[in-house]
Amino acid sequence: MTIYAFATQLLTQLLELVIALALAPLLSGWVAVCRARLQKRCPPPPLLPYHTLLKLFRKDVLLAHNASSLFRVAPYIIFSCMALASAIVPTLSTELLFAPAADAIALVGLFALARVFIALAGMDVGTAFGSLGARREMLIGFLAEPALLMVFFTASIISGSTSLATIVGTLAHHEFVIYPSLAFAGVAFTMVSLAENGRVPVDNPSTHLELTMIHEAMILEYSGRHLALIEWAASLKLFAYSCLGIALFFPFGVAESTGPGALAVAGVFLVGKLAFGGFVLALIETLNAKMRVFRTPEFLGTAFLLAVLAILVHLLLEGGR
Repeated sequence: MTIYAFATQLLTQLLELVIALALAPLLSGWVAVCRARLQKRCPPPPLLPYHTLLKLFRKDVLLAHNASSLFRVAPYIIFSCMALASAIVPTLSTELLFAPAADAIALVGLFALARVFIALAGMDVGTAFGSLGARREMLIGFLAEPALLMVFFTASIISGSTSLATIVGTLAHHEFVIYPSLAFAGVAFTMVSLAENGRVPVDNPSTHLELTMIHEAMILEYSGRHLALIEWAASLKLFAYSCLGIALFFPFGVAESTGPGALAVAGVFLVGKLAFGGFVLALIETLNAKMRVFRTPEFLGTAFLLAVLAILVHLLLEGGR
């Protein structure tokens, strides 16, 4: 690799990271606006998440007397994992510096690492609701991760690689082929994404009812910049899953090079697809009600079966492609 190629890939990688950090709160605000409009309520300002983060960063941090060092360092680890996950998903170009390390299994590992630390932080102080939320979060992760891996394996079999850049390059820039298996995988991925991001019908991000909330129950003891980092990380996780769904199932518009023109066109496609995806997410949340926690295994079990069915459909019906 020449110095020029290394520099351009590094700049493109940094650009993806900056875009993720900047657009993640806006995506959360856009989903809230769409949801309010669909429910015929007065929508909040779309820039409200930025104001909330700025307000939290300005506030002092209050810690419980029995909070350990893990409780203090967890927000930084969670935020770093979500920022890295958002950076390695090829949203603008497949020619990225982290492309050799952007493995689908490594991405699942980043999500799992962040989940472990937020669950440990929720149990660290010893509150009842923190422990309740942590147990529910680990239950969801235990059921969602196998389904997500099956979705990745379907795309990996089609492309012949577990590299995200190779998968996106194969699906976006090779000859046009209709894969019925990706339809099953897309439904499974949508169900996993709803569960992993704490959205309706699995969880309600706008509720503060202690007996039903999952994500909010684990962060009740956080304040100040620690809470800001966790909320920002939650927005980054939604952004990462949205970009991942776009890269796997709607990869058109992703550039093969790192030229300014190609990146600009890819950026326009990305913003448009994220806006449409945010509207679809708000529509799903509007048309569904939150299910009981005990129904979550059935919901994610269905996602796993659909993902396995996607692999079987590809092997049995699409094996010659």
